[in-house]
Amino acid sequence: MDRREFIVSASAAAATSAIAAPAVAAPMAKTKLRIGYLHTVAVDEQIWLADHLGAWARNGLDPQFKEYKTGIELFNAMGAGDIDMLATGAVVSNFPARGQGKMFLANSIEYATAQLWVREDMGVRQFADLRGKRVATTAGTTAHVFLDNALRENKMTAADIDLAGMPMPQAVDAFITGNVPAVALWVPFNIAVREKVPQAKMLLDAGVFYPSAAVVDGWAASNTYYAANKPVLARVVRAWIEANDMLMARTNEALGILHDKYYPQVPLRDIKEQFGAMRVFPTAVWRRLYSNGTIVEWLQQVTDFYARVTKIANPVPAAQYFDPSIFLSVTKD
Repeated sequence: MDRREFIVSASAAAATSAIAAPAVAAPMAKTKLRIGYLHTVAVDEQIWLADHLGAWARNGLDPQFKEYKTGIELFNAMGAGDIDMLATGAVVSNFPARGQGKMFLANSIEYATAQLWVREDMGVRQFADLRGKRVATTAGTTAHVFLDNALRENKMTAADIDLAGMPMPQAVDAFITGNVPAVALWVPFNIAVREKVPQAKMLLDAGVFYPSAAVVDGWAASNTYYAANKPVLARVVRAWIEANDMLMARTNEALGILHDKYYPQVPLRDIKEQFGAMRVFPTAVWRRLYSNGTIVEWLQQVTDFYARVTKIANPVPAAQYFDPSIFLSVTKD
């Protein structure tokens, strides 16, 4: 065979091969998401386990995460169009009740994450001693919801104390320096109190009111993103479920990964303590809580707090701002 015959023959073979061989599918373009979050175990544990497992990419997602310090900042950012969705604490029962955002996923239940710490050296030994005393907390947060429940359970109201609202780092600092005799906080701020004020006393935590005052942490999307992107939200739920399943099935391993890769500055014992102060459930249990209305009930009781304390006019009921159908449709498969 001369050179010309070889070229013709090879070209024909290549053409035949190109016709016979199946086309190689191009990699699926990943959907970019802008997700805001709070960097506390009760809120972001599934986020980082999904990252570790590769669950975001496996579900065709490319999330861009941005940390915020409070749930109020998160919802303000989402309202400004800076993020598409968020994961947060108690305020997931606040802003959606104002028509700002649609909740689609419950993340965890705050069991004993909120705590009331007092200084006996400043005259507070029991709950009744709080009358007329200054109590620091961050208004509108899980800690504030807990404090309100504690006051009502002890036949008191906010009018019976001197409520000092401030960002939690300042509230804790005020307690540590002796400027206030009591602080309602959430973990892990208790660690600084315990270490720097060894004589401080934890008077009670939110666990005493569970489940009648359970606080749901969860995910919400902006109204426009929710309306246009339910299939994407379903993929978010699928990635979240992979992480939650690992957290439930291999808890010690999961907490170790959170410590090593995402919370290296926090001792493992403190991460375990934070995890013990919350409640998460296997997928089947979450599905039951969605289906039987328990999540809606828990959300509504916190919305009632916000409506009463922050004077929300005509609040949207939890049954309307929370959409369980995305999770339920994913988990029926």
